[in-house]
Amino acid sequence: VQLQASGGGLVQAGGSLRLSCTATARTLNAYYTAWFRQAPGKEREFVAAVSRFASTLRYADSVKGRFTISRDKNTLYLQMNFLKPEDTAVYYCAVDSQLILSSMTDGNQYDYWGPGTLVTVSS
Repeated sequence: VQLQASGGGLVQAGGSLRLSCTATARTLNAYYTAWFRQAPGKEREFVAAVSRFASTLRYADSVKGRFTISRDKNTLYLQMNFLKPEDTAVYYCAVDSQLILSSMTDGNQYDYWGPGTLVTVSS
């Protein structure tokens, strides 16, 4: 599976962006799909995930109530509202069909990654 992310950019604090991640797979319904991010000088961190068949959603505490993950056929989305400067990072989408529910927030478990898209939030 190949992934291509888009939608990053520069936005002021309080603004919104929508990230998209399109897969070469016909559908992502049977995949675990997630967004991770890596800020400058920091380790990669989990942002949000949706399980196969969309039965379960998970969010990092830092983005709950502001970010929404969704997907449609072969595209994964991340709607980001009320952005903060600390949301500045390169955002990566990831998918895998072999995970279990308890590991869906662990980036080390995902085999397929997009190239990343930069989100910069100015204060």
